[in-house]
Amino acid sequence: MQATCELESGCTASAKVPSGASTGINEAVELRDDDPERYGGKGVLTAVANVNSEINSALTGMDPGDQRAVDSRLTELDGTDNKGRLGANAILGASLAVARANAKERSIPLFEQLSPRDRYTLPVPMFNILNGGQHADNNVDIQEFMVLPVGLPTFRDALRSAAEIFQTLKGILKGKGYNTAVGDEGGFAPQLRSNEEPMELLVAAIEKAGYAPGSEVYIGLDAAASEFCSNGMYVFDQSDGSSRDPSGMAAMWEDWAGRYPLLSLEDGFSEVDYAGWKIGTDRLGQQLQLVGDDLFVTNPRIFASGIADGLGNSILIKLNQIGTLTETLDCIQMARDNGYTFIISHRSGETADTTIADLAVASGGGQIKTGSTCRSDRVAKYNRLLEIEAALGPRATYAGRDAFQDWL
Repeated sequence: MQATCELESGCTASAKVPSGASTGINEAVELRDDDPERYGGKGVLTAVANVNSEINSALTGMDPGDQRAVDSRLTELDGTDNKGRLGANAILGASLAVARANAKERSIPLFEQLSPRDRYTLPVPMFNILNGGQHADNNVDIQEFMVLPVGLPTFRDALRSAAEIFQTLKGILKGKGYNTAVGDEGGFAPQLRSNEEPMELLVAAIEKAGYAPGSEVYIGLDAAASEFCSNGMYVFDQSDGSSRDPSGMAAMWEDWAGRYPLLSLEDGFSEVDYAGWKIGTDRLGQQLQLVGDDLFVTNPRIFASGIADGLGNSILIKLNQIGTLTETLDCIQMARDNGYTFIISHRSGETADTTIADLAVASGGGQIKTGSTCRSDRVAKYNRLLEIEAALGPRATYAGRDAFQDWL
């Protein structure tokens, strides 16, 4: 859905809110109409009405430059822990629209409004080029296989490498007689021999495209393990039917990290398997970035608990998991304060909105996850980052290996 903010000056700006297919149980509530006669129950007229009525009345007359006050007013107005009354989609749309309108009125880019400084860091993009799990209709249990161009000199070089690897992979898949249709996030989604075959295919595509796996380009995974965990066991029921306990999953990831240029592992364990996360962190945390998405859901309270328990070493940041810009920025600061890396992320049900590109530059975390190099909703973010890089010129530095210095 989209929300628009109009300031007293007449300046207007809009923000579009994405949706997720694979969602954590503790995410803020995306309010849908549940009317089976309209969009299969997925309509958002209730959320839109909340923006046009309660939210509009509550924000009228407030200072658009005081984002924290605006967002506090929104959360107080909702009055629930999960933004279930007004809807996180309604609240986030309003929150971001105010931020964008304020930046527009000041004639500055959003990233500069969020973090004014002399120099900025362009993020390493995590390109999802093979899909499985909830993002594809195939026999691969693991949700995302990504290439990470860590060793390239600039963002534009990183983007180019991913585009070339993507097209090279398409040729390899065709040569094997595999389907080259794409999944939700623009990655290919063929039927494959195993959950491990994508790792082999990515290495082959990186090499054939002329890049060096393990020095210029690495691999990242989003296992989305909550989707195949049941009663404490991890069952690969889409592929070979094999099952593993948490120690077995940690052993599998460790084996893969030893044989492939694996650098980042997201949701390698279920969102409720805290013991598994602890096993994985103790065993793999020195060699892999272990990213909590469903585990932390961009929620400062939940994240603080995970930090205290020593779970993971990185957090995925999704604006619509928590529902306001301020709470998102607070979660990012918590990551910084506790030595966790963070990744600004899209959702599987994306829009053409480019806010996360500006947020990635403003936050300076050095990583962004926003899909493949196809589908306009994904490419829009990459194009925005190219624009920012060009506009900043010598004031921009590509994060590159520095973003992963703890594991390289």
